[in-house]
Parts: sequence; C-alpha cells; structure tokens
Amino acid sequence: MKKEIIINSTNEDTRIAILEDKRLVEVFVERPDNERMVGDIYKGKVKKIITGMQAAFVDIGHEQDAFLHFSDFGTVETEMFIDVDDEEENGKKNQNAKKGPTDEEIANILRKNKEITVQIVKEPISNKGPRVTNEVSMPGRFLVLVPNEKRIGISRKISDRNERRRLKKIAKSILPDNYGLIVRTVAAGKSDRIIKSDLKKLLTQWKIIEKQIEESSSPILIFKDMGMTSSIIRDFFTNDVEHVIVDSRKLYKDISIYLKDVAPNLLSKLEYFKSKEPVFDAFKVEDEIQKSLSRKVWLKNGGYLYIEQTEALVSVDVNSGKYFGKKDHEEHSLKINMEASREISRQIRLRDLGGLLVIDFIDMIEEDNQRKIVQELKKEFSKDRATTKIADMSPFGLIEMTRQRIRPSLIQNISESCSYCGGTGLIPTKGTVVAKIERWIRRYKTGDFDRRLIIRIHPDMYEYFTNGRISRKMRLMWKYWMKIELEVSERLKIHEFEILAKKNRENLTKKFI
Repeated sequence: MKKEIIINSTNEDTRIAILEDKRLVEVFVERPDNERMVGDIYKGKVKKIITGMQAAFVDIGHEQDAFLHFSDFGTVETEMFIDVDDEEENGKKNQNAKKGPTDEEIANILRKNKEITVQIVKEPISNKGPRVTNEVSMPGRFLVLVPNEKRIGISRKISDRNERRRLKKIAKSILPDNYGLIVRTVAAGKSDRIIKSDLKKLLTQWKIIEKQIEESSSPILIFKDMGMTSSIIRDFFTNDVEHVIVDSRKLYKDISIYLKDVAPNLLSKLEYFKSKEPVFDAFKVEDEIQKSLSRKVWLKNGGYLYIEQTEALVSVDVNSGKYFGKKDHEEHSLKINMEASREISRQIRLRDLGGLLVIDFIDMIEEDNQRKIVQELKKEFSKDRATTKIADMSPFGLIEMTRQRIRPSLIQNISESCSYCGGTGLIPTKGTVVAKIERWIRRYKTGDFDRRLIIRIHPDMYEYFTNGRISRKMRLMWKYWMKIELEVSERLKIHEFEILAKKNRENLTKKFI
C-alpha cells in the first residue's frame, strides 16, 4: 500500500490529508482558535463526584468541566507488571495484569476541591466537556512514558514475534523505577541506542512537568502537547510513508528540524510543494473533502450509501441505486455490499465518525455471504488507528459497530449549524407560520385588549400574506374583527414574527406565543 501525507497551510487553518494508494482516507484540521487538545496535561480541582454516573467533574480552567470516569482512574500505588507478549502467546490474561481501584476506593480517594493531575484523552464535543484520565503518559517518537506505573506494552501493530521479544528485552533493560513504557510501532527495527535516547528526552521533559505540578495552583495547563501537524508527523510518518508534501516553507523547515533530531533517514521523503496550483487540488484532495460533506456517496458499481450523523448514532444505508446485475438477487446483493463495506470504512475514517454506528446492508439470505461482509468490514477497519468493535450481522441485515471517538467529526470541525434551521435542514412552511400567527391572535382575543396590532415579518412572508385577490391579511382581519398592519423586517428569519400593539408599539409576542 502506497501512503502519502499532504499538508496545506493557510493563515486560517492547517489541513493534513492521509492518502492510501492515491485515495484520501483521513483529514485533520487545526485552526489557531481550535487547537488540538488531546495529550494536554492540567492540574485541576475536583468540582463534584456523581457516584451514580461513576464519574467526577474536574475544573481545568475551561468553560466546561472535564469528565473523569471511574474507569479512567488508576492507582499510582500499583506494583503490577503487564507482559503483553505473554498474554497474547498464552491466549489468556496475565495474572499480574494491573487491576484498577474499585468505585468505592475511588470515591474515598477523590473528594470535592481536591487537586488532581489529569490528561485530556477526548476533545470537547457539542455540549460535552473534554474527557480526561489521571493516568498521565508522555508520547515520544519511539516510546510512551507512563509515570507512576511499572508495566511494559508493545504495539500490537508489530506483528513479528521475534521483534516483539527484542523490543520487550530492550524496554525491560532501560525501564526506570516507578515508570512504565509502551513501545510504539515506529520502534520496530530501531537500535537500543536510539530507543534509550528517546527515553532520556521523555524523562527530562517529565521532570520539568513534575516540578510545575508541585509549584502551580489549580486550575492550570501544565503541558501542551504537540500541535496537530507535529503530532501527525510523530505518529504517522513511518517507513511505509513514501512522501510528506508541504506547501508552507515555515512548516517544511519545522518538520525538517524535527526529523533531523529523531529520524534523519526520513528527511529525503519530505518535499516542499512549489507549484502555483493549490496542493490539495493537485492531489485531488479538495474534491474528496467536499464529497465527504454530502450525505449521499456513490459507489463505483452504481450503488450508493446514505450517511446520516445524529446525536445518538451514525446510520449508514446501503442502496443498489443504478446497479442492475445480470445474476440472481443474492449475488447481486453480495457484490454491492462488498463494495459498500470498503467505501464505508473509508468514509467513516475520512469523516472521523465515532460512537455507535448502524449499517443497513442490502438483505442477503445465505449466512456465508453475511459472514463475508462482516469479515470484509473487519479487514478494512484494521487499517484504522481508532479502536473499532464490529458485531455480527443481525437477521434484519444490520451491523452494529462502535468506533473510538477522540475529537469532533470532520463536518463538525469545518462547518457550523445553520442559523435558520439550527442544523435540522428544515424550517416551518409559510402556511405553518401563518397558522401560528392565527393561534397567537386567538389567545390574544381571549382578553379585553386593543384590537389594533402590527405584525412584523420577513419580506418573503409579507409577499405570502398580501398575495391573492383576497389576501391572508384580509382574511385574518375579517375573521377576528381586528385592524392589522404588516411591517417588513430583514432582521427576522422567514419563520419568525413579532406582534406589537398599535397604540404604544409594545412587543407582545412572548405573552401569547
């Protein structure tokens, strides 16, 4: 598989595109007013503990308190040691595996106004604050340092058993007291000297952070992790990436400096894009981003997907569309569903959709074909960095799955809700607005009030009210025996209205709504 990273920088944002075999699979967007937060470390203060939710809310200086679930709360006193290789090879859980504290123990440890060090693991989404953990970790190029632990983990993406053993041996030999280590995928094939050097940098960095934690008052940001671009280079730029292409001289220089320090062998793969043509246009990324904002996605075989993102879940509907196979219905459905499985994986990664997803495939009768679809989905999602869990197909042709949600989806990141419809895509019809005004008048007439009113409406509604031989305005006046004047207001939305008393222009709208 050919991988490329394309970086486009403007005054307003930086966009990073990940391409696999020339096809866009992931997009990251960062703006100065919306910087990446995952990995940031704060000294916060516990505001409240809700045992029913098994969670605490921590003030870290943001508008919304951070959410600390009990499952993200570890114990610093543990002396347990996790040996990942032994777990995998024996096919059962290591008896020495770390066990977290019980809910009762957490409730005793945490208390209101207690100062606590936390790290953001999920960015704020919608009206939810960031999710945090008290198990702080420091990611480097080849290792992740986990203070106050004593365990070793090896990246599951390192599949070679001998290489895993070698890296585990190196990690054990350099493991400092009261620290844990996670060996990252890019450490494969690297010498112990390079890995030790990475550990030394992380330890120096952590000592500085420890001092700040001791000396600072909460709530305060203690450590700001790398920006989006730097973290992408750190986490994605591996030996299997053929090119990193940047259209900003400053970013090109910054990435060069970083690579010289941690991976000089990759410098030759870094390129500065000199063409006058926008870099995303040149690699056909811009078109794909625009398509990712659409609910409807066409498949190569003429079928299509309909992707709907809601607060509760993401639904994906697979349709045969323009495809009419010559073979029987079962084979016809299998062919569309297989193609859909591959495109669904790409679209979910590209749009960065998380949480619960429900996929409605075209019905198939044979269980063997149903299993093929599940296997194809699992194979495609194995390329995804986010954790996914995929259930078997239900009797109704539905597949339920979950995908780790770390940040807002792409569409939430680059767009905002329509000020007219509030994000629903729907507004009341003009007839509905007139009916609402009539109901308002009926409520108003139950009292002994002045019968002269001014109705202030949008220009389009004014035309709707006054059109026709006998206008809607006249009908209202005759029906309720009232004097009504219409006023146009560009400030109002088409479905909004205001009603004023003619006598003193008092706004009466909310009194009878």
